[in-house]
Amino acid sequence: MRVFRGLPNAESRAPCALTIGNFDGVHRGHQALLARARKAADARGLPLCVMTFEPHPREFFNPASAPPRIAMLRDKLEALAANGVERIVVEHFNQTFASQSPDTFVERIIVNGLHARWVMVGDDFCYGARRAGNFASLKAAGERHGFEVEQMATVADASGARISSSAVRAALSAGQLDVVRAALGRHYQISAHVAHGMKLGRDLGFPTLNLPIQHKRPALSGIFVVLVHGLEARPLPGVASLGVRPTVDDSGRVLLEVHLLDWHGNAYGKLVRVEFLHKLRDEEKFIDLETLTVAIAHDVAQTRAWFARHGGDAGGFATSATDRIS
Repeated sequence: MRVFRGLPNAESRAPCALTIGNFDGVHRGHQALLARARKAADARGLPLCVMTFEPHPREFFNPASAPPRIAMLRDKLEALAANGVERIVVEHFNQTFASQSPDTFVERIIVNGLHARWVMVGDDFCYGARRAGNFASLKAAGERHGFEVEQMATVADASGARISSSAVRAALSAGQLDVVRAALGRHYQISAHVAHGMKLGRDLGFPTLNLPIQHKRPALSGIFVVLVHGLEARPLPGVASLGVRPTVDDSGRVLLEVHLLDWHGNAYGKLVRVEFLHKLRDEEKFIDLETLTVAIAHDVAQTRAWFARHGGDAGGFATSATDRIS
C-alpha cells in the first residue's frame, strides 16, 4: 500500500480504479463497497485507489458540531489496506479544496490528478462546492472524460437497518460494543505509540501504557476490558480508561491509558493496538486520589472476572483479520 498526502506526483499517476469518501470506521457497508471496487479493479487490471480527507469535511465547516471520530487516521489506513486498497490519497480538506466547482473537481482530481478509469461512489455521494455534484452529474462527466461510474446501494444489517458511520458512532457513545462489532465485523480498536505520562498510575500501584489520542472528540469514552496487541506474540489482557481523566487533569486533553493485568516491561515508543471488548462504566471525577485508587482496584477485579467468565484465555478473543500492527 502507498499513501499520498495530497495528489500523487506525475510519476505516480498511473491509471486506477477509484472510490472517494471519509470511510470513518471502515464498517461493513464500506467493506462491501471496497470489495466491489476491488473486483472491478482486478477485472480491468487496475490498482485500487481510495481518496479520503483530513480533516473530516464537517470538522472543517463547523468544528463545534462535527461528529466524533470513530477511527484515528492510522487505523483507517490499516483497515483500508486490509480490504485490498493499494493506493490511498489523504487530501487536505481546506477552503481551496472545498470551493472547487463539480466540474473542476472532476477535471483536477479524478481526471488529471488520479487518472481514474473507473469510479465507485456510495448512494449519498456529493462533491464540489455546496455539494452541488451528485451521481448523475458524475456519470455525465465520466461519459465526457472517458471513465466509468458505478453507484453502490446502501448496505443493511439483518434487521434491515442501514449500516452507517452515524449508527456506529451512536453505538460507541452508548457503549454498545457488541453492536459496534456487528457493524464493523471486528472489535473496535485504537492504535497508537506508547508515550511517557505523569507516572501517576505507577504511584497508585497500577502502572499504565499512555496512548495520546489525536482528536479531542473520540466516539468512545469510559472504562473498558481490553486486549493489547504488539507487545508479545499473543494479545495481553488489560483494563483501559479512555477520556479526559477529570480527577487528575483539567486540561481537557484526551488520553487512552491501559493497565495490563500481568505484564511488566518497557513499552515506551512501541506501536500497540488496543481492542475494546466490554464497557465497565463511564468515566467519572472522584473526590481524591484514594477514592480513585479504590475505583481502579475494583475495575481491575471486574476485568479479571470478565476474562474468567469468558474462558480466561486472552488469546481466544483476538480477531485474526486485524492482528497486524504496522
